[in-house]
Amino acid sequence: MIRILIADDHIIVRHGLKLILEKSGEMKVVAEHGDGTSAINWLLRNDCDVALIDIAMPGMNGVDLLKHLRRDRPRLPVLILSSYPEAQFAVRLIKAGAAGYLNKECAPDEVVSAVHCVLNGKKHISPAVVELIANEVGIPDGKLPHETLSNREYQIFLLIASGKPLAETAGILNLSVKTISTYRSRIMEKMSMRNNADMMRYAIENHLFNNM
Repeated sequence: MIRILIADDHIIVRHGLKLILEKSGEMKVVAEHGDGTSAINWLLRNDCDVALIDIAMPGMNGVDLLKHLRRDRPRLPVLILSSYPEAQFAVRLIKAGAAGYLNKECAPDEVVSAVHCVLNGKKHISPAVVELIANEVGIPDGKLPHETLSNREYQIFLLIASGKPLAETAGILNLSVKTISTYRSRIMEKMSMRNNADMMRYAIENHLFNNM
């Protein structure tokens, strides 16, 4: 039986995933957690075969959880599940050690297939992500400005560029306003930008938001 851990702050999502996975008859959800910290604590005392984690969670989010798991449980395959479109996070997270990236709009069969894929030591890469990787390799002049950002800087960039105030961004990421302000200054310096309007314009022009 394939043992699976799910970390997602929405109970209905966890319940849906459990139904999908256990319906296969060969998978068992052995742990459900609403944040990264409780998932890490569980893994200190228990084990599983695959971790399926969301990006946006309170406290320790999926990006930070992935970082911890790559350090503490390097052999554990981690599948990222997110409502964010592939263009925003998929390539970065796969480069950071994720075994695959699933959009929450994917078909149930793809979730089951992805678990089998990563359990066999392969990467689950959807056609959309393959295209993104191909486009990235084809860039002749090096990285685009947003590709020079760390995962945390990129998270904060997207939130600020979407119009969220520093205080709200700080609350979402469980950081202080001062820390967010420091990140903002660093991001603008790296990307040669002057203000939030420049960040928003860049995000729109580079199609980093699927709803704009």
